[in-house]
Amino acid sequence: MKKILLLVLLIIIVLFTAFLYFLIFPKASEEKQTVVSPIPDFLSIINNREVSSLSLWLPVLSSFITGKDTVLQITAKAALVFDIENKKVLYEKNPKQRLPIASLTKIMTAIVALENPRKDNRYIVRSQDLVGENSMGLTEGEVLTLEELLYGLILPSGNDAAEVLAHNYKDGRKGFIKAMNNKSKALGIKDTNFTNPSGLEGDGEQYSTPYDLMVMTHYALSNFPIFAKVVATYELTIEGNQNHKAYYLVNETNLISSYPGVKGVKTGYTTEAGFCLVTYLDYKGNKIIAVILGSENRRQEMKDLLDFSLNSIGTAPPPHI
Repeated sequence: MKKILLLVLLIIIVLFTAFLYFLIFPKASEEKQTVVSPIPDFLSIINNREVSSLSLWLPVLSSFITGKDTVLQITAKAALVFDIENKKVLYEKNPKQRLPIASLTKIMTAIVALENPRKDNRYIVRSQDLVGENSMGLTEGEVLTLEELLYGLILPSGNDAAEVLAHNYKDGRKGFIKAMNNKSKALGIKDTNFTNPSGLEGDGEQYSTPYDLMVMTHYALSNFPIFAKVVATYELTIEGNQNHKAYYLVNETNLISSYPGVKGVKTGYTTEAGFCLVTYLDYKGNKIIAVILGSENRRQEMKDLLDFSLNSIGTAPPPHI
């Protein structure tokens, strides 16, 4: 009987002690329950609505093997070749150097346009969209679909197509450019800045790196089958209709017709940026993204890089011209 009384007394003491603890130290218990891990503003959908389709793919920097540019000399200021399947760098030269990227800008232009399509799929061409230089050949007053404009954006690198996509964005051209930069942040890339949707010089400091462009390209290829289809197209005829005239579009020098396995992506050139190129290769099970910035001969150097990279993983390069 005494043992039972002692046990009851002990239980009462324990319960009373716990009651006093929560009565005297309520804040301590509340703090333990409300501790959270803060996230950066740019990853909050309240501050950056581009994170609604967040998909981080950021190969770690430790995977980079220095010195590979001494094996194969190229004129490009910066370059990166990455084996997607094995997450392995096959070649690198200044992969994190910020440089102007010319029309490689249009990779992000395509991403933002694809993630924010107009519900009516009617994109009106206005006079301010006809900015010159590389052009799809649009005429003021025409109305095109998003897919038609994507072909004009990528194949002939149409600056007019880029401006139409930007001006038809729900928040206008400025909102479109803001979305381009916000999307970069949402992808986790930190060395990229956009000031226009085309890549033309003169609108401020616009730059990226081979690493950031690789991440951008991987995102676009992985999330948008239409992007992969468009960039792999060598030539296309868009039939005329009541909304617009006919268009015949031919892809630029991205080895689609000359290097087996190349599935295109994007070329770029300005006097400031030099010759730039992002190439996607899918050959004998090897999936490779290669980026060249500031080259004097991007076509030959890209072929050399692809040959070198395939050889380094034990795959004989295909015959090519």
